[in-house]
Amino acid sequence: MSRTRRGGAVAGAAGVVGELLMTLGALVLLFLVWQLWWTDVESDRAQAATVSSLSREFGAQSSPDPSAAAPELPGEAFAIVRVPRFGADYARPLVEGISTEDLAEGLGHYPGTAGPGEVGNFAIAGHRNTFGKPLSDIDRLQDGDRIVVESVDGWTVYAVTSHEIVRPSQSEVIAPVPGDRTAVPTKRLLTFTACHPRFSARQRWIVHAELVETRTRAQGAPSLEVSAPVPAATGGA
Repeated sequence: MSRTRRGGAVAGAAGVVGELLMTLGALVLLFLVWQLWWTDVESDRAQAATVSSLSREFGAQSSPDPSAAAPELPGEAFAIVRVPRFGADYARPLVEGISTEDLAEGLGHYPGTAGPGEVGNFAIAGHRNTFGKPLSDIDRLQDGDRIVVESVDGWTVYAVTSHEIVRPSQSEVIAPVPGDRTAVPTKRLLTFTACHPRFSARQRWIVHAELVETRTRAQGAPSLEVSAPVPAATGGA
């Protein structure tokens, strides 16, 4: 084969490889657009619809009977979480479960942990990126910031008490007494968990909060001020 012909073959092969790399790059870019933007668009729309549906359902319950409430099913939305620090219009559905499918629907309640207002640790997971990223700003929460959970029975209000960053394996952060699996709980706590740092699952950002107020539907909705007094050592029990 002549040098000219060989050079042409090499150039042709390089051109094919270049086109394949450009196509692959375009596909990767499209995937990133879908993962980082379009999933947010779809999830925001779906989660807003779920919040509207829950609000109508809760409003129709004039005097709910907690003892008659059915247990939550996996993937079922049963509460609305509002965090005034994240904006006056922030409202996300809370579903039972923390699978990939569950967290695409909103915030997820860790099965087996306490429910809203119960003694123990009411543990909630959420994405910081993609699928509506409901806990994108978890690092902005400050001590005393309110977390308001609305369910069919009324409202439970928690105030942030602390932050910590842990390894994914440190599941004791969602124990009934965070950090101590063997202790008997006496307080009514809430814990948020989210991946850390952004765009990584290497660690978990944890926020702990303690109950400061409960209100029935007859009493009406609580204040949505950003902050509340930080609980005393005996508060929320």
